[in-house]
Amino acid sequence: MEYHNPVLLHASVDGLNINPDGVYVDVTFGGGGHSKEILRRLGPNGKLFAFDQDEDALANAIPDERFTLINENFRFIKRFLRFYGIKQVDGILGDLGVSSHQFDVPERGFSTRFDAELDMRMSQKSDLNAYKVVNEYDDANLRRVFLDYGELKNAPALSRTIIEARTHQSIKTTDELKEVLKKYLPEKVRNKVLAQIYQAIRIEVNQEMDVLKEFLEQSLEILKPGGRLSVISYHSLEDRLVKRFVKNGMFEGEPERDFYGNFSVPFATVGKLIVPDNEEIKLNNRARSAKLRIAEKKG
Repeated sequence: MEYHNPVLLHASVDGLNINPDGVYVDVTFGGGGHSKEILRRLGPNGKLFAFDQDEDALANAIPDERFTLINENFRFIKRFLRFYGIKQVDGILGDLGVSSHQFDVPERGFSTRFDAELDMRMSQKSDLNAYKVVNEYDDANLRRVFLDYGELKNAPALSRTIIEARTHQSIKTTDELKEVLKKYLPEKVRNKVLAQIYQAIRIEVNQEMDVLKEFLEQSLEILKPGGRLSVISYHSLEDRLVKRFVKNGMFEGEPERDFYGNFSVPFATVGKLIVPDNEEIKLNNRARSAKLRIAEKKG
């Protein structure tokens, strides 16, 4: 079984406009597909740093003296690059979301296909897991999770149902959670709604929106002028943040205008939004919702 089939492999690496002697970062190493392609295009003096908080990914480390794999969350990108003496880089690539491997290992609890303990941690070192979200969050916080991260209009009803069920006994597994929420899972929309519920809990467990914001803000600091950012997202919440930040360097509001009504933004968008073609989607179902945005830091 392939650990992770990289999505939009060539388009995302093309977007970095690789300088053979440059320094690059792959913040979502996974199975190493994007990293191998970057290394293929680097010369003997180039360098690649990769991040992955999942210990399973360490087994895929690439034996190449130009390559360094850092077993940490990419929200700490600036701190760990500094540790290696790197203050600025030529390009950063991020393939957000869950790896194929994480979906395919039943006991990780990411997939709606398998019964597993409520876990969903991308890093096994994390204290917060899906069990704690489902069994310990109060009504207001559960509602927030389902509404903000699952975009579920019936978030209050889902929250109330979970809280009522867990007064009798803890909800320990994904199948138990499905059983508790079965009245909200009619056959016609079951898979779609389950995916939204799982996504909401997973994003909360891994603080994915906060991590993405911190990463994007730091990317602006560590990219050289002319450096490239290449980011693949898989759902509207991620893509919205990436799109807004690339467009005006902010997540909310608009940049301040000067006396003449002009405003300066830190990035220039490179090309148009890129999505996989039908051929790639046929080969890799995970690609169906992927969106690639490329930006260049202005001088």
